Amino acid sequence: MSLKKLFLYLLIVSVSISALVGIGVILFGNFGQTEQKILATTLTITVTSILGLACGAYLETERGKSLPIAGIIFSILAAALWLVVIWYQGEPNEPFMKAVVTVTILAVACSHLSLLSLARFDRRFTWARPASYVLVWALVAFTIFLLWFVSKDAPELYGRIAGVLSVLVASITVVTPVFHKLSASETADEIDAEIAKLKARIAELEAKRVEQVPDTEALPSDDKG
Repeated sequence: MSLKKLFLYLLIVSVSISALVGIGVILFGNFGQTEQKILATTLTITVTSILGLACGAYLETERGKSLPIAGIIFSILAAALWLVVIWYQGEPNEPFMKAVVTVTILAVACSHLSLLSLARFDRRFTWARPASYVLVWALVAFTIFLLWFVSKDAPELYGRIAGVLSVLVASITVVTPVFHKLSASETADEIDAEIAKLKARIAELEAKRVEQVPDTEALPSDDKG
């Protein structure tokens, strides 16, 4: 079974369990602490499955391995850490929660870039892929820096920087499928043009072939008697 199918099945199972828990709450009106933890667990598995599907789709293209594999590892690790947070009897300490959020950010970033990497660009838009990598990792690095090293009363400048990076990441995310569509159209036009050239060349060669074949002359029949 491929990783893509595995995460797809996990997604279906987790969504089904979430639906059953929701139906049970509606019918019986009992939504205690255990039900909350079960629902949070299924939601965690659902999110993990979505992130894994994104990485698995890019991994199956065989155009890159390190990014989707890292995304799958971070997604599974983040899910395990969130399950500890959900089922832990007590309140986790701050460094542990920062580690959980950090791993989650890395998992989301790898999955996001895996989806963007599925796009194919022609020469006009090749700059979009490295630009998306630079912007996403810049936002990730700055967010993790704020999480670990900046207090809650951070200067306003930090918020402005995070906002600018977020807008840029959102912009490159929106234009990537547009560039992919335009590149696909351009590629199809180029293929049609190449086919037309080949057909013209084949017709030219066939004409030359006909000219080079000598006309067969009727051979004189042998006189009998």
